[in-house]
Amino acid sequence: MPVLTPKSYVEYRSDAYWVEGTRISLDSIVYAFQKGLSPESIVTGVLRREPTVDFQTAFAAGLQGVKDSEVLAIAAKQNRILVSHDRRTMPSEFAEFIISHQSSGAIIVSRKLSIEVILEELLLIWAASSSGERINRITKLPL
Repeated sequence: MPVLTPKSYVEYRSDAYWVEGTRISLDSIVYAFQKGLSPESIVTGVLRREPTVDFQTAFAAGLQGVKDSEVLAIAAKQNRILVSHDRRTMPSEFAEFIISHQSSGAIIVSRKLSIEVILEELLLIWAASSSGERINRITKLPL
């Protein structure tokens, strides 16, 4: 009988633990989680304050592990504004994407913000924007 070994998603390099194949340290994930910055907490917080917002996590949408360009294409097809913590690659991927496609927009959220500020600013954008106003625009939080 073959023995199955579990897939490791963590690697040790440069005296620290990292998500395998990325530049994301486990320390940063733990820090963000302790501050309440999990995607689930952001979505839950927004929906508790404004239940009519159509908002979901990448996990709920089946997008975990999907390349940025594909996530942008799926969001555009569904007329969704993309909300991401990825300040490193998403802005350049977004700029490249809107050269040949239309996007409903993107919001890049700093991990340094408190959950309260993130929720307030996302809801402010939602309340103050019309549906077409954010097309092909990227917004960075904090505002």
